Parts: sequence; structure tokens; C-alpha cells
Amino acid sequence: MKKVLVLSMVALFAAGFIFSGSVFGADIELAKKSTIEKILKRGELRVGFESGYIPFEMTNKKGKFIGFDMDFARRMAKAMGVKFVPVNTEWDGIIPALMTDKFDIIMGGMTITQERNLKINFADPYIVVGQTILINKKHEGKVKSIKDLNDPKYIVTSRLGTTGEQAIKKFIPKATYKSFQSEAEAGLEVINGKADALVYDLPFCGHLYASQGKGKTVFLDEPFTYEPLAWAINKGDPDFLNWLNNFLRQSKGDGFYDRVYQKWILGTDWKKELE
Repeated sequence: MKKVLVLSMVALFAAGFIFSGSVFGADIELAKKSTIEKILKRGELRVGFESGYIPFEMTNKKGKFIGFDMDFARRMAKAMGVKFVPVNTEWDGIIPALMTDKFDIIMGGMTITQERNLKINFADPYIVVGQTILINKKHEGKVKSIKDLNDPKYIVTSRLGTTGEQAIKKFIPKATYKSFQSEAEAGLEVINGKADALVYDLPFCGHLYASQGKGKTVFLDEPFTYEPLAWAINKGDPDFLNWLNNFLRQSKGDGFYDRVYQKWILGTDWKKELE
């Protein structure tokens, strides 16, 4: 009886060893396929974004890409010991471009949504923003919240394919929606009196109001949606995801995050680089 028990235990141990060995081997193979290994081998970190999302990614007077995300991208490349390679990409095709290996990561102020998360993975959020409203001055005191715009008589603008557009369709489906290829065009339509309201992310609406909208618009700056922004990568890459989350954690712990936030989100000195 004892001999049978011992043999059974040996068999179970052997089976467990073989199983754990196969799992370990699978983990090693997965690690070898990680985007991190490709980045290190290539010597380049290719970052996808679309310039023009203030203050996250912009093009200055010298043609250099600057902004909140761009500072993080350059630091990320430095931490990896590789070259930073910016890949300016049309927003409508940015997820397909990531999935077809046109670049390694999206660092473009992308909001985490369940629809997007079905196609790609997100690192932990690095900032939380929401949708706000910039209304034409003629509606001051009459339009006080998003629900007040739910009427066909109001022309509401946003950028095509963004969460601003989604918010309009969800919260004010009766409004007359007019989409634009850029948030700047959508905002100018309101400033020039050709539309009644812009629905877009808090940082951009705030910048547009401060730079061009005073006296012509009213900024309803209380966000009516919750929108965490995060860096996006392809699915099936836990090693890269782990690296990104630890990179973000380190950046917050050593003061880098606070400096970048103060510079781009709270500060205004960077505007001189665009003028």
C-alpha cells in the first residue's frame, strides 16, 4: 500500500513538473514576442499620435512635436535606451495603424472606451478629463448644461470620430450635429457665430476659450463625462503593459509627472512656441 502511494505521489510530482515546465516555456516564448524586444532590437520607439490635440501633442514653429504626451514619449525612449521616432497619423486610422505595426504605441490623448478596448489594450490612465461645452456668447444664461442643448434649433460641433461626437449622440440626440476633421475647426465655428456650441475635451476647450474665445464664448467648464486617457498597445503583450505601468508609476514617484502636468496642463508659457 505504501509503495503504491509513493509511486502515485512520484507520478503526480512528475506530471506537475512537466506541466509547470511547459507553462514556463510558453511564458518565455511570449516574452520573446513582446514589443519591448522588438523595440530594443530595432533601437527605436515608434510613437503614434495625431498632432493638434492641445496641449497633448502639437507642432511648434520649428516643426518639432511638443506637448504633454511628447514629453513622456521622449522620456520613455530614453528609459529604454532607444531613439524616439514620432509617427504623426490621421486619428480615424490610428488604431488600425497600431494593429498593423506602423508604430509600437499610441500616445495621443486616447480615451479608454469599451469599444476600443475590444481591439487594443490600455495601460493605466495617466490623466482623467471629460467633455465640456463652449457656447456662443449669445446663449449666455440660457444654456447652462448639456441637456439644454437637446433641441434641433441648436447647432452643436465636435470632431469626427471622437468621444465628443459620441457624447453629443448620447446626451443630446435631438441637437443638430455638425462634425469637423479637427477640433480647431469645430471650435472656430462657434467663435465665429456659425454654430451654437462645441462639445469637446476639457483641456482643449479651456485653451480655446483662453486664447480666442473670451468675449465671444462662454466656457461651461464642469465635465459631464468621465474620461480617463491612457497609452494604447496591441493585445497579447503583458510584458509591455507591465513595463508601461511601472514607467508611469516611477514618473509619478520621482516628480517627473508633476513637472510635466504643471508645464502643459496648468501652465501657459508653451503657447509662445506655437505663435
